[in-house]
Amino acid sequence: MADKKDKDKAAKDGKGKEKSDKPKPQQAKPQAPAKSKEPRGAKKGAEAEASEPTEARPRDPNYTPRLRTHYQKSVTAALSKRFGYKNPMMVPRLQKVVINMGLGAAVQNPKIIDSAVEDMRAISGQKPVVTRARKSIATFKLRENLPIGVMVTLRAERMWEFVDRLIAFSLPRVRDFKGVSPKGFDGKGNFTMGLREQIIFPEIDYDKIDVVKGLNISFVTTAKTDEEGRALLTELGIPFRH
Repeated sequence: MADKKDKDKAAKDGKGKEKSDKPKPQQAKPQAPAKSKEPRGAKKGAEAEASEPTEARPRDPNYTPRLRTHYQKSVTAALSKRFGYKNPMMVPRLQKVVINMGLGAAVQNPKIIDSAVEDMRAISGQKPVVTRARKSIATFKLRENLPIGVMVTLRAERMWEFVDRLIAFSLPRVRDFKGVSPKGFDGKGNFTMGLREQIIFPEIDYDKIDVVKGLNISFVTTAKTDEEGRALLTELGIPFRH
């Protein structure tokens, strides 16, 4: 009897071991939703959109500046009718715009160059280059290679956008404005105009300027004569003085 009881007990213990030796299936733990990687202190919602600087986005390939569309649809037809161009390629077009800011005061105060670079960048939307003296002039205390101004050359979309803003917003802000003097043509259809103050541009913060700076704007065209060049700029919207 004792042997039988021992066998029964061993059999029960063996069954228990078999059950305990089997690995228990592990239940999959619910995964927490992936957290978006945000910098510390980043705000959420509308506050984040307002406080964080927007990154430069690539231009839409189908985008065409308003003034360029006006040139293609209206200006070319008007000039062809006036001058009798038989080929569309003969119609004068705006090739580039050069903005130059001469700074004679930079000889005494080199820091003016830094503020001029920022002003020009704001006005044109493009980083300017610093112009330097080609030779020394003792009378003006000018040394060779000394910074004397900043300059930027605009082409394509930025050129059209700048001219559009100049006509629509900046020129109307000129004090006692009575139109642009037509005396700036060079005999080859190119035109240069001068502005006494950079503060006429809405992009310039009046409270942050250190010195009032003048600048020159040159419109380089493919026109062969001043008459054609003036007609082109007039059709684009430059308000020449009569």
